[in-house]
Amino acid sequence: MTSTAFLTGITGQDGSYLAELLLEKGYEVHGLIRRSSSFNTGRLDDVYEDPHDPDRRLFLHYGDLSDGVSLINLLRDINPDEIYNLGAQSHVRVSFDQPVFTGDVTGIAAMRLLEAVRAAGVGSRIYQASSSEMFGATPPPQDELTPFYPRSPYGVAKLYAYWATRNYREAYGVFAVNGILFNHESPRRGETFVTRKVTRAVARIKAGMQKELYLGNLDAVRDWGYAPEYVEAMWRMLQHPEPEDFVIATNTAYTVRDFVELAFEHAGLDWREHVRYDPRYERPTEVDALIGDATKAKTLLGWEPSVRTPELARIMVDADIQLLDDELAGRLVRID
Repeated sequence: MTSTAFLTGITGQDGSYLAELLLEKGYEVHGLIRRSSSFNTGRLDDVYEDPHDPDRRLFLHYGDLSDGVSLINLLRDINPDEIYNLGAQSHVRVSFDQPVFTGDVTGIAAMRLLEAVRAAGVGSRIYQASSSEMFGATPPPQDELTPFYPRSPYGVAKLYAYWATRNYREAYGVFAVNGILFNHESPRRGETFVTRKVTRAVARIKAGMQKELYLGNLDAVRDWGYAPEYVEAMWRMLQHPEPEDFVIATNTAYTVRDFVELAFEHAGLDWREHVRYDPRYERPTEVDALIGDATKAKTLLGWEPSVRTPELARIMVDADIQLLDDELAGRLVRID
């Protein structure tokens, strides 16, 4: 019998990789997408299926995490075996500019989805995308027992969603888990996130299309992993016999400066000739160091990462160089 999954945030980095993984495992996948005046499904191009194909297994539904009624109706219709809540306003710096919006779509929306599951009467297993930003100022290494101390509206909103998930698990017996994922990147990362901002600039600088890259705090320490490996961990959490929360991380530490140096070096460039400081990119309250201990995930889920930051930087730089080459070649073809 085919398993069915419902994904919010399916058009994002994690959602697109997770959709691919689930389709490869034979799932029927349903994704929630917001109505927009422009196409926002580019990350799903590789798994696109003809909507007229009777054998298709990928279905996209218009909706929004702010609309609890539509969520209830969708869940009743789909009756999914698994739900992955990846939808959010996920940019930490932007959350300072839009704190109330972030609190709604990142925090309260998780409660809205949990309540929709309960109201719809479906027996779905639920994955909540929690974040290492919940640890904030608590010194590393951080694991499942580390106290939380969020330092941004985003971290606060994620903490609300974390405790909502635990509450529904304990109050109603819902199979609901929190995946406390540390930073995870890929060529599909949004262009405003620091890693992708760096690798995209490297490609443009190497091509002579850009001279300088402006960044904020270069001393922040992060534990960076590879997104396709992290969505595998999400799936494993919902296959575990009991609902538990898990930290997913590489237990390695690199500064933003380290990532910048690795990325520029891979392209044969000296980062010091191109990177400039801009205080506008500083956060009002900074998170100095996030380094995760994923021992529990290794022990209970059999999950462990293989891609570390140096390889990740190379993967992303190569992908952005290729992407830029393809874009330039396409323009030349159109001009000719």
